[in-house]
Amino acid sequence: MLERHSDFLDVEPYSLNKVEKRERLEHYLNELTRHHYEHCPEYARILNAFDKNPEDDMTLEEIPALPVRIFKEKDMLSVPRDRIVKVMTSSGTSGQKVSKIYLDKETTRAQTKCLTNIVKSYIGSKRLPMLILDTPLVKKDRALYSARGAGIIGFSMFGRDVTYTLDEEMNLDVAALERFMDRNGGERILLFGYTFMIWQYFLKELERRNINLNIEGGMLFHTGGWKKLKAEQISEDMYRERLQKVCGNISVHNQYGMAEQLGSVFMECEHGNMHCSIFSDVIIRRAEDFSVCDHGEAGLIELMSVLPSSYPGHAILTEDLGICLGEDDCPCGRLGKYFKLLGRVQNAEIRGCSDTYGR
Repeated sequence: MLERHSDFLDVEPYSLNKVEKRERLEHYLNELTRHHYEHCPEYARILNAFDKNPEDDMTLEEIPALPVRIFKEKDMLSVPRDRIVKVMTSSGTSGQKVSKIYLDKETTRAQTKCLTNIVKSYIGSKRLPMLILDTPLVKKDRALYSARGAGIIGFSMFGRDVTYTLDEEMNLDVAALERFMDRNGGERILLFGYTFMIWQYFLKELERRNINLNIEGGMLFHTGGWKKLKAEQISEDMYRERLQKVCGNISVHNQYGMAEQLGSVFMECEHGNMHCSIFSDVIIRRAEDFSVCDHGEAGLIELMSVLPSSYPGHAILTEDLGICLGEDDCPCGRLGKYFKLLGRVQNAEIRGCSDTYGR
């Protein structure tokens, strides 16, 4: 077992200042770089092409980041195939290649532990009555067991009386909703789903039927692509306000992540900022030369994570754009970098979990 999993994953997710966090991240990410160099021939060739010696300790900014599309083109493994317990696929529209991410037991356990620590820091340790704003098909149809299915199944562990709000035809299951609210009305409720699908199949249908769930306290977490909503000129504020009108007294939190680094989720705080936990980091880079942007300057998002040991996904250059707003000084009190998402690079492939749903 790599050293980072024996102690790092038990630390509170937003508890280290930038000096303490950098020291730990650089130690563990250099360890991962050496591990993948030794066990993944494709990764070793890439480092050699960058003229990087994995025995040299590198800063976070110096560790080479793989372009996210490489996982669509190559099978990248750092463990023997007989140790792989799950192959995760990214979202993709018909005809697109999908990323294939190879997970062993250690990486799977680390992802689960990381996600648990992050979500519990928001909702507490008590399991809450839970609404999944999706169809139960994600549990039955293996074709749906991509990042979308894994996200729903993973998030379900924080809930009890888990109820799906859409039937297998993606229609609102009003009867199931009514029974759930009869059982759990007055309790704090957890809701989870994918951004566009919540809008299209849950929120709009509640509005059409003039239904208000009258939730007295709860938290809704959503994730996935915004491309279709941006095309409809739906802002984040509008999305939040209309959800609160049909659901009641809930807070709404966006969640950013991808199949290539499953578990390293970035949660939106009460002030609308995306936060890095101590298990992950973002670097914003200029597209023209990949130099590091200043705070407040837009650029490409690079994601770093201590989790992936079965494949070289610890430093990934995405096709997303963002701005780093600051570090250790968000009004919410959480330590670490915080940032804003700006969307995808023009002409990049559509890949959001909910953007790619086709009825």
